[in-house]
Amino acid sequence: MMMSLNDLAYPMMVYFHLILFVIWLGGDIGVFLAGQQFRKRTRYSLDQRLALLRLLVGIDMFPRSAWALMVPSSLTLLVLGGFWALPLAALAAAWATGFVWLWLIWDAHHHDMTPRAVRNRRIESWLKYAIAVGYLALGTVSLTSGAPLAPPWLAAKALLFGLIFVAAILIDVCFKPVGPQLARLIEQGSSDATEGPLLRTMDRTRIWVFVVYALLIAVSFIGAVKPF
Repeated sequence: MMMSLNDLAYPMMVYFHLILFVIWLGGDIGVFLAGQQFRKRTRYSLDQRLALLRLLVGIDMFPRSAWALMVPSSLTLLVLGGFWALPLAALAAAWATGFVWLWLIWDAHHHDMTPRAVRNRRIESWLKYAIAVGYLALGTVSLTSGAPLAPPWLAAKALLFGLIFVAAILIDVCFKPVGPQLARLIEQGSSDATEGPLLRTMDRTRIWVFVVYALLIAVSFIGAVKPF
């Protein structure tokens, strides 16, 4: 018997959520590998390394996009799965926020190195802070009181998702000096003086990248296995 549209809604959203997860984690791994190649100053010329950096930035747009849509898709799953009776207006606001976030990401990318991109990324940062606080509060309150998310595994997922936001924000904070350092590298050429600070910044950033990977794996494991 063919399933009705209502019956299909939840599994279809689960599938969409999984696709976003694959794009997020897979794209991030691609970004990481391109970054690893950029570090090899003895193997590649500076022009080749800058080409790798442009490739890295292009690849990074896809996990960033998936991240923006993860928020409304996760809330939709809570509603369709009967885990949280969110009002329709709240769900619509979540999707509107996700698409605004998506537009900010791509608009900043297309207008990079302009005041417009700076403005967009500032607004995006505010969104991240607000959503991080929201998920951390949702997970913490649900774990301690059993509501609004009753299953402990689901409350733990919300808390860990909030921690992903925190780690991702710290990636942006640690990565901020790269712009001036990279400009100095391009202007003055490759040397220990220009490469050293850049590599140290990348090393600090990688710590939080690994934290994001670990949290993503933990969130997906809890969602699939539901161990508690």
